[in-house]
Amino acid sequence: MALQITAQCVNCWACYDVCPNDAIYDDKPHFLINEDKCTECLGDHDDPQCAAICPIECAIVDELGDPLNAPGSLTNIPIEKIAEMELLPAEYL
Repeated sequence: MALQITAQCVNCWACYDVCPNDAIYDDKPHFLINEDKCTECLGDHDDPQCAAICPIECAIVDELGDPLNAPGSLTNIPIEKIAEMELLPAEYL
């Protein structure tokens, strides 16, 4: 049970300090989550703090690969428009 940071990450540092387990670390080309430390904030917070603060859609996914901030959830751009503009890989649409 661990979250992952995808290639959508822009290394904005928003999530780095909010992780209660210090599971997020700076890496290239984008931040990563140490799966041995990530608890998805269970026992500390109601929601994963990295996803709660992340300003990028589809940058953080669960163990099934489902984005915690799905396409359109932060921008309110309809999913059809996102697909039309080819802004995200097909697996997120």
